[in-house]
Amino acid sequence: MDCEDIEECADISSAASSWKYPSKVVLAFCAARCSFENVFTDKLDQELTYLKGVGPTKSELLKKELGLASIRDMLMDYPFRYEDRTLVTPIAELKGDNQVVQLRGVIENLTVVGGGRKKRLTGKLRDQTGKVELVWFRGIKWLKENLKTNTPYTVYGRASRFRSKINIAHPEVELYNPKKPSSTTFVPVYRSTERLSASGMDSKGRRKVMKAIFEQLSAKDLPEHLPEYLVRKMRLLPYHKAIATIHFPVNSNALLEAERRLKFEELLLLQLDVVKHYKARRITENGHVFESIGPLFNTFYRDHLSFELTGAQKRVLKEIRQDFKTGIQMNRLLQGDVGSGKTIVALMAMLMSIDNGFQGCLIAPTEILSQQHFQSLQSICKGLDLRIGLLTGSVKGTHRKELLKLLRLGEIHILVGTHALLEDHVQYQNLGMVIIDEQHRFGVAQRARLWEKGRDKKPHVLVMTATPIPRTLHMTIYGDLDVSTIDELPPGRKPITTLHKTEYHRPKLIKFIKQEITKGRQVYVVYPLIEESAKLDLEDLNNGYEKLLHHFSPPEYQISVVHGRMKQEEKDFEMQRFVEGKTQIMVATTVIEVGVNVPNASLMIIENSERFGLAQLHQLRGRVGRGAEKSYCVLMSSYRLSEEAKERLSTMVRTQNGFEIAEVDLHLRGPGSIEGTQQSGLPMLRIAHLTRDREIMLTARKIAERILDQDPELDAAHHAKLKQYLKKYTKRSRDWSRIS
Repeated sequence: MDCEDIEECADISSAASSWKYPSKVVLAFCAARCSFENVFTDKLDQELTYLKGVGPTKSELLKKELGLASIRDMLMDYPFRYEDRTLVTPIAELKGDNQVVQLRGVIENLTVVGGGRKKRLTGKLRDQTGKVELVWFRGIKWLKENLKTNTPYTVYGRASRFRSKINIAHPEVELYNPKKPSSTTFVPVYRSTERLSASGMDSKGRRKVMKAIFEQLSAKDLPEHLPEYLVRKMRLLPYHKAIATIHFPVNSNALLEAERRLKFEELLLLQLDVVKHYKARRITENGHVFESIGPLFNTFYRDHLSFELTGAQKRVLKEIRQDFKTGIQMNRLLQGDVGSGKTIVALMAMLMSIDNGFQGCLIAPTEILSQQHFQSLQSICKGLDLRIGLLTGSVKGTHRKELLKLLRLGEIHILVGTHALLEDHVQYQNLGMVIIDEQHRFGVAQRARLWEKGRDKKPHVLVMTATPIPRTLHMTIYGDLDVSTIDELPPGRKPITTLHKTEYHRPKLIKFIKQEITKGRQVYVVYPLIEESAKLDLEDLNNGYEKLLHHFSPPEYQISVVHGRMKQEEKDFEMQRFVEGKTQIMVATTVIEVGVNVPNASLMIIENSERFGLAQLHQLRGRVGRGAEKSYCVLMSSYRLSEEAKERLSTMVRTQNGFEIAEVDLHLRGPGSIEGTQQSGLPMLRIAHLTRDREIMLTARKIAERILDQDPELDAAHHAKLKQYLKKYTKRSRDWSRIS
């Protein structure tokens, strides 16, 4: 029984022994009473079945198609756009390019044409400037009986061109009375589906249902969630008025006020949730204290570091050092562009851990990247009293058993590996520092298993990403993590020249590839697909490989081929050949987006680049420019590009700043499309937008921090409703944010 009066029901039940009714009957009565009261005290939870114009069939369809099951769901499913019905277009000005227009005139020549599935009702709408054809395929009988000819109507619909003539299919029509103008001058448009539209639950049908909902609701049914002082200070519309206005605004100014209120509330709830978890983690999660900077760290810094750390690297190390002193488990996101020196920072953090008697581990998403990390750490740390191990799926037999034994005894100081590090039999003597490279490649549950390998306390966690994250996302998706940023590249690293070319430039590109190979350089050629697609006119990897062979045939040239359908050992073999310089050209899909580090590669060619997202393009470009030689990235595309594709490619040509690219990516694609940023349990935004509503979000963050500083548990009387609302709508299945 889900009942707020459960104690009262229990009291009734205990008294039931003195009544003439059995206790089971009494409890059944209580359950029914609670259910009855819940239905009628909270109208918002009523099912849609009983609404005027809905019924069981449409109710079930709304639930199945859009997940709308109650009045509350309908109210929270906001219109996605609005039509301004105050504008009337003369028929002579119609262009027929799918423009949505409102016309005014008289209907003439209503005629039923054809039969069966091709049956349709046609007519002409005439105004002082001309005529346009109207056509309906459904509801023909009703329309024929109710539409009046030679009578003025307001007609609303999409003007398109069919067989060189302009027509409007399925327009909305309304009798025009100049003395009584339409009450719907600013009309909401709701999302729908083909099945819903066929059942009468298109946008027009949804509007009728929404009007029926508001007819039975009063202001008390839509109570205020925010504290009165906040509504007053922020000059916000009351909640009930904002909800009514968002569905039926009288004008654009009223709509803006309603949107501002609902966006602020949504973002405030999100920020309260994020900040609350961040504060709770810092109280509850105890971490190892690394008090000293010992001989390993100092010797490495003094004798083994062959270059000067950048100012950004030094700043991040100080931030990590501060975390180690606090006694709170570090949970830090380290973001930095490709080649910014994140790995050196991670190594030095592990050296601090080892100096204090703990072990460290570094987990990477692929075997070849793990091997590269292992080889790089071995080379950098050569001469130090430090033992580094490598554990991947290919480490087997006696060697694996010996490695795991040394790890348990604490004789291996740093363990590098892949998902193999997550296995239960991989046990540490005293794990104190976990580094996760390319964190978006690991599922949350996988990271949790690694996090839980600490003994008395959880190890400190540093997750690294080469995909820079805009500040807007810091404060939402990663708002409950500490974030460090390496925002400058090491000195001497040369910028990559990025060019956008089309098929016309192919001969010159082939010549340029040969010039680079003659200089001893290597080349990547990346394709979006493995095989031809009937739906997408793309250059596929197999055809591309065949064409390259015409210009780069053995034995003079050697080509590696790597794609996602190959077995891991095959991919590793081909990648290793390229790493060792045995092949000059690597033909690949995006499997090389993360992983290979070949300083000798100076040219990246991305075929059909318009089909890649900005984050992918930036990651792929980062595969070159790792050596001392000048490097290039060539973006090949078709001649015809969408406006969004043009902006993506021009952004790549214009800048190499990963943070600027990430902002453009967020603007173009929205937060839900950015790989690796969606954290489990975060509520979806219904009306707010992380890019467009940046200022509202920043304000919400400040207010959330202020509220929780003054009232951490929201126990104050004026925060009671806010606390209840927050608890109800921002439940988390598990606090994964503590892991990363």
